Amino acid sequence: MEHRTLGRTGVQVSPLCLGAMMFGAWGNPDHDDSVKIIHRALDAGINFVDTADIYATGESEEIVGKALKGRRDDVVLATKFHNGMGEDVNARGNSRRWIRRAVEDSLRRLQTDHIDLYQVHRPEPQTEVDETLGALTDLVREGKVLYVGSSTFPAHEMVEAQWVADRRGRERFVTEQPPYSILARGVEADVLPVAEQFGMGVIPWSPLAGGWLTGKYRKGEAAPESSRAARMPARYDLDSPENQAKLDAADALAKVADEAGMSLIHLALGFTLAHPAVTAPIIGPRTMEQLESQLGAADVVLPDDVLDRIDEIVPPGTTLAAADAGYVPPALADASLRRRPRR
Repeated sequence: MEHRTLGRTGVQVSPLCLGAMMFGAWGNPDHDDSVKIIHRALDAGINFVDTADIYATGESEEIVGKALKGRRDDVVLATKFHNGMGEDVNARGNSRRWIRRAVEDSLRRLQTDHIDLYQVHRPEPQTEVDETLGALTDLVREGKVLYVGSSTFPAHEMVEAQWVADRRGRERFVTEQPPYSILARGVEADVLPVAEQFGMGVIPWSPLAGGWLTGKYRKGEAAPESSRAARMPARYDLDSPENQAKLDAADALAKVADEAGMSLIHLALGFTLAHPAVTAPIIGPRTMEQLESQLGAADVVLPDDVLDRIDEIVPPGTTLAAADAGYVPPALADASLRRRPRR
């Protein structure tokens, strides 16, 4: 595979990143099979692996740790923190207190002495970004973390983090991991341009739109069983008008893929790879068959006429379903933030 530079770090990564969310109880509970899938990806040339502590409550990290025994030095290893890891109200979030504990837990599960890229899984408005960057800076200076990044941050919070890092002498986020697919193009309006402006690597999650761009979801057919649908019902409710729009788009895109002589999977991954801000979209296979169907996309280059047809089906900057945006800003989720207090 032809490698790409991760932001301005100088680190070379494969154009596909292997996501480990589906390894463990959330997807494939067979550890040996999951390890085989990871090894196949590495043997195929992927050198970039992304996981998170929350994936199957640490089980995914444990599987990745097993798989990387003897191969750790050849892999750019990324993980994330933020989501709740227990009933303790402080076993979550972006505070210094939790980060210090979370990183030690991840290092233990991953069986490594350092994490190449440690990412904040979601923003947390009640925690000062300086608090978070200060704790992450300490980890970098201690050698436990080499680089830090963000995930699913709105553009204005990406900018704020860069300013705080500059003004306070903190480590800056060198990457952003946004939701990005043909069906969820909202980040094209601001997140991707901001990432380019600050020289951040971009590692899109869900480039296959959570399975909607694999060919499994078609109009007039029953929805396939999915462990993700149980965890995220809003993204898969076929009675939703937004998801019906996704079905229409998926059908139209499948025809474009057929006429271009490729699978819908390759069309979808080739689309994300075509954006100049993108470093490596994250593929998240649950089975060996799924991995094999995605590996070849690293070499896909979509011609302009195909990209133009995609733009006609889902216009630039459009996210068809709000649930696919990955993050709801507090001002939209909490009505009290939009209304003056009554006297």
